[in-house]
Amino acid sequence: MNIITTTNLNEARKEADKLRKEAKPIVILSQDDEFNRKALEIKNLKMLVINETLEVKDYSKQRNSGLNEVLANICADKKIEIGIEIDKIINKNNVEKARSLARLAQNIMLCKKAGTRLVFISASKDRLALQSVLLSLGASTKQAFESTKEGF
Repeated sequence: MNIITTTNLNEARKEADKLRKEAKPIVILSQDDEFNRKALEIKNLKMLVINETLEVKDYSKQRNSGLNEVLANICADKKIEIGIEIDKIINKNNVEKARSLARLAQNIMLCKKAGTRLVFISASKDRLALQSVLLSLGASTKQAFESTKEGF
């Protein structure tokens, strides 16, 4: 899977045009809120992957997880999936892993509320373990089952 990782929106649009011409799915790695909002307007966008490597501070009442209610609703309307790179979370130290799991729990709640599909991007093929992680973080059983389906 080709993930567009640039932080420049114009470069992301050019790469998306190339992928669209090759009939490949368009997948973009999330950046800041403004970039994500504008990236969701790219034609035929398939997935927005939450960037686990960004060093951002959380807000006082909310986690800075790369997703908010507005973005989740836009994704639901346009049938854009939210990708979670679980391998990057697993490989973090304990403090960072706890922060990432808290952000993931918030994203699960937002996606459940908006009806957006979550997808795990993982080298692991243990679907049951991934479903268990989702259920323990607050996902519905339908959401946990759908997120671990073979899609990508």
